[in-house]
Parts: sequence; C-alpha cells; structure tokens
Amino acid sequence: MNVLVTGAAGYIGSHAVLHLLQAGHRVVALDNLCRGHRAAVQPGATFVQADVRDTARLIEVMTQHDVDAVLHFAALTLVPESVQEPIRYWRNIAGGAMSLLDAMGQVGVRRLVFSSTCATYGEPESMPIVETTAQRPINPYGQAKLAVERMLADVTVARPDFSWAALRYFNVAGCDGGGRLGEDHDPETHLLPILLQAALGQRDGVAIFGTDYPTPDGTCIRDYVHVDDLIDAHLLALETLSAGQGLKLNLGIGRGFSVREVIDAAHRVTGVHFHVREAERRPGDPPSLYADATLARETLGWAPRYVHIDDIIDTAWRWMQAHPAGYVDDGRTT
Repeated sequence: MNVLVTGAAGYIGSHAVLHLLQAGHRVVALDNLCRGHRAAVQPGATFVQADVRDTARLIEVMTQHDVDAVLHFAALTLVPESVQEPIRYWRNIAGGAMSLLDAMGQVGVRRLVFSSTCATYGEPESMPIVETTAQRPINPYGQAKLAVERMLADVTVARPDFSWAALRYFNVAGCDGGGRLGEDHDPETHLLPILLQAALGQRDGVAIFGTDYPTPDGTCIRDYVHVDDLIDAHLLALETLSAGQGLKLNLGIGRGFSVREVIDAAHRVTGVHFHVREAERRPGDPPSLYADATLARETLGWAPRYVHIDDIIDTAWRWMQAHPAGYVDDGRTT
C-alpha cells in the first residue's frame, strides 16, 4: 500500500513511518518541519517538506506517488498555547484537515486514519471514559480536534466510498522499542521526558502540580499508552476499514498511574533520585483520566503490549541516554 503520513517528522508520526516501512508499505513522509525533526524520518520513506494546508501541493504529492491511504498526524498539540492562540490552532488543525480532505477528494484517496485526542471529552464526570462519553472539550485544541471528527462524518455522507478512523489518544509515552526513535519537543511539556531530563541533570528537579486531588495519593491520574502500541492500532485500523465506515476509538491501556507513581517508577528505572517539589494545582487539570479501550480491542483486535509504567519509561530512558541532546538536524542540535 502507498501511504501518506502527515506530521511524519514528529514524535508519533515518525514512529508511524517506521512501523509502516517494517510492514512492507511504501511511505511518503510529509512534514513542514515547524516542530518536527528531519532526522526522525527513517531511510526508505520518501520525504516531502510541505504544509497540509497547501492543497495544491498535496494533490501533486498524492498523484505523483499514487497514494492509497493517509495517516494524518500533522497538528500543533500544546493545550496552553491553544488557549493563547486559538485562531492559530483552528487554522492549523481544522484548516489542515479541510485542505487534506479536499485534496483526497480531488485525487480519489478514500481511506484516512486521524490522530484525535481524549481532549475532545473535556472533563468527564465518570471513569473510565468510553466512546459514548459526552464530548465537551474545554480548550481550542480539543474543540478543533472534535470539529475534524465531525468533518469526517460529513464527508462520509457526501462520499459513501470514503472510510475513516478517529483514534482518541490518551497520554502517549515511551520510545521505539528498538531505540531508533525518541521524543524530542521544544518546549517539552510531557511528564515522562521531563522526569528523564531531571534524571540526566538537564533540569534541577520536577514539580508536582497539586497534591490534594481526590485520588489515592492526592496527585492526578493519567492513562499512558506506549507509542509503539498506539501505532499498531493505526495499522490495524488501516487494514480494517471498509468503504463508508467511520470508527471512533479510544486508545489507552485502561488504567491510570498517578504522578507520584510515575515519579517513583522513573526513580526505579533510572536509579537517579532527582529533586521533587510540590506546587499548586494548575487550572483545568482533572483528577483522573483513563480509557476504556474495549471497543478498540473488539473492533481491531488490538491489545497493548506495554501495560507497566516501568517498561514504558525504560524505552524512553534508553533513547534519552543515547541521545541526551535529542535529534541532530542538518548539523544543528535541537
């Protein structure tokens, strides 16, 4: 299959390129490199530097490479930034998807797997979160992702041969089990790499934001799904989709780990007891968020292999030890 991967130089997109190549697919890796790393795109993929909002360029690429399907990861992802710059996020997420769907329609590409998010649920009143939980996003990032899900449903009405899957991620974590790819953001906002940066001595410690939540140890609980498991679900969705089908699936391991549990695991895995301080709650942090991924298991036959937080952290720690400065792009360390 000829597969176009958007956002292919990013954390999740680069792992998708690797898995697709390993599965024997031909891959076109597209990224505008505004936050991705060219060095993260594996040899064997055809790299195209372009923006998904450039519809004419997308049409050219899809036609030239006879694209059969698309995995769409390209998006800005920082929730606080989306609150500060909502128009930018709507233009990037919703506008990018609109351009991509337009190009797919003109070329005749009929299969799409979309990177959605548990942020579309907002602050649910009960756990675990199932696909029928009310979607009430509380920030522009989640609002724009939900708008894309609705856009996909509308396209299916107009194009009965079009099929899609919206995969709602929980907290994606870890690195390629083979040590080839990692997580390298600027700024870094994800808990696991922040902890590992502290273990490497790149930070003077870490903060726990809120210790008085109604959870067993008072800290927030989150569902961490390993990036390799996440991408396995994308490939299964790609193979499962049939004409006219639309899937909405949660991707998580079905249980949560508290901030203190994750910190303790990082201490165990790294053998470094970095400084931890307590701080006030951050606005908008729900006490608990974890998935019921039964539907993904039943629909795709998907089962995550990484279910212990120590194992997830270990894959990230091995990569970060080997790449303490992250990726090196064109001689520039980022």
